[in-house]
Formats: sequence, C-alpha cells, structure tokens
Amino acid sequence: MRLDLFLKTSRLVKRRTVARELCEAKRVLVNGREAQPAKEVRQGDRVTVRYSTRQIEVEVLVLPERPAAATQEELYRVLSEMRTSSENNT
Repeated sequence: MRLDLFLKTSRLVKRRTVARELCEAKRVLVNGREAQPAKEVRQGDRVTVRYSTRQIEVEVLVLPERPAAATQEELYRVLSEMRTSSENNT
C-alpha cells in the first residue's frame, strides 16, 4: 500500500493530499528514512510523522484491502508520541 494512502486510511492524517504534502516536506520517515508518497508500506514498517507540534512513531500491523476496512487500533501500534516546539520543525 502506498504511504500516502496508509496515512489517510489509518487516520494519521485527514486527507491524502495532506499526507503527500507532509512526505514532500520530508516530515514522514519509514524505517528511519525520508519517504515519498508512493513508497510502499509493508507490515512491520515503522512510520514516523512529524506534525507542527508533535511527532508520532507507529508500527504497521495490518494493511487493509479496502479503506475503512479496519479500525485505527487494528492498523498500527503507537511506539512513541511526543510534543515538539514549533521552532524545531522549521
């Protein structure tokens, strides 16, 4: 599954276009590496998303066959979540 679609399906972001913008701004990492929106995400991958005021790292548990086929809790496990100051993200 494409990274931008996973981010939207898992509800880590609200829209796929926002997911693409985050990836293009180098604010999304897959297994510690910057990732483009088309990056294929696999079960077991670690995805880190750096929002403006927080950062979350999740482990992909399931890749749904259809959007909305599973709940957030079934799709990923939160490994870490922390608040960040907006100065760190410029």
